[in-house]
Amino acid sequence: MSTTLAVTSRKLKGKDLITIGIFSAIYFVINFIFMLLGGLHPIMWILMPGFIALFTGVPYMILASKVQKSGAVLIMGFITGLIYYVTGMFTVVILITFASACVLAELIRLATKYKSFTGNAISFAVFSVGMIGSPLPIWLFKDSFFAQISKQGMSADYLSVLSSVATDGMLVVMVLAPAVLGIIGALIAKGLFKKHFAKAGIV
Repeated sequence: MSTTLAVTSRKLKGKDLITIGIFSAIYFVINFIFMLLGGLHPIMWILMPGFIALFTGVPYMILASKVQKSGAVLIMGFITGLIYYVTGMFTVVILITFASACVLAELIRLATKYKSFTGNAISFAVFSVGMIGSPLPIWLFKDSFFAQISKQGMSADYLSVLSSVATDGMLVVMVLAPAVLGIIGALIAKGLFKKHFAKAGIV
């Protein structure tokens, strides 16, 4: 009987879906702001996944505390991906990286029973790494990608600077930034909402 109740309690309900929708919207707005800022300077684009991780720790971690059930992170990722797809800003590369990151983040939360702050923080860091799919084509398909974004209206000055900063070292920084800043973002969230996390049993 207790096992059945436990399984039932882990199923998403209407209230959970509303909560996921609200915090997914907040996450997307912050995400989208930095996506737009990436158009101002190549460094902003390359480091965009890291900036997003730093500033979206609060909505992710609060969602993790409020919905301690399977599927919350996947739905957040799906909503974000769907909006980007509709607006034409979702590429095959980011689809692969973001989907993979969402699945891994969900599995980490499952493995750590949803109530571990460390588990949720690591899941957020992994989730955040998924956004590297946006600037990653700069290295994967450099010549063809540069030709593509040039046709889409990217200025010659922007492309010149982007080419000069797209080094192997910057690739490493781009991958590590969301992981490191994701942990920092989670710690900031804990500092701001320590009582909330304690009440939710996130330790």
